[in-house]
Amino acid sequence: MSIRLIVGLGNPGPEYQLTRHNAGFWLVDNLANTLPHCSLQRDKQLNALVTKTAIAGSDVWLLEPQTFMNRSGASVGALARFFKIAAEEILVVHDELDIDPGVAKLKKGGSSGGHNGLKDITAALGTQDYWRLRIGIGHPRNLNSQQAVVDFVLHRPRKEEQTLIDESIDKSLQIIPHLVAGKFEAATMQLHTKVAS
Repeated sequence: MSIRLIVGLGNPGPEYQLTRHNAGFWLVDNLANTLPHCSLQRDKQLNALVTKTAIAGSDVWLLEPQTFMNRSGASVGALARFFKIAAEEILVVHDELDIDPGVAKLKKGGSSGGHNGLKDITAALGTQDYWRLRIGIGHPRNLNSQQAVVDFVLHRPRKEEQTLIDESIDKSLQIIPHLVAGKFEAATMQLHTKVAS
């Protein structure tokens, strides 16, 4: 098994572009920018930005649903069914409240943890058995903020948080070739190992 579809989660529209909830979009945009001749194109039928590219010598789909977050499953399910991509060949990249900015974690399966994008994808695929790349954005209570969670995810990170999130995205991009090659253990080790400063 290897990753054949990488999904970035976020909300469409310029007003959401820089908000914490769009961390999945940020990673997929950065990934597309590092690949030659790779640009996401709007697909009306899928209601998504999508492209097919090559990573580590394999064909991989990149997808950013252009529905709102809680309807992300429609485009993911449609593309996966059409190209016969199994759940365990899908990597969903999303913001994660329970992880601090600067940290990213890889896991397969498990609950949605209250994340509406994941909930909808699980419903569309009929299983939780897909991979998740969780980009830490921190939780308002751990960042000394009184903001409600809904407000927090729909606002821009503070400058110092953005720097840390960008660093975790850069680190995450380095493991994508491993995932596409099916080297999940190596990818996990590399991502979860703290670099000595």
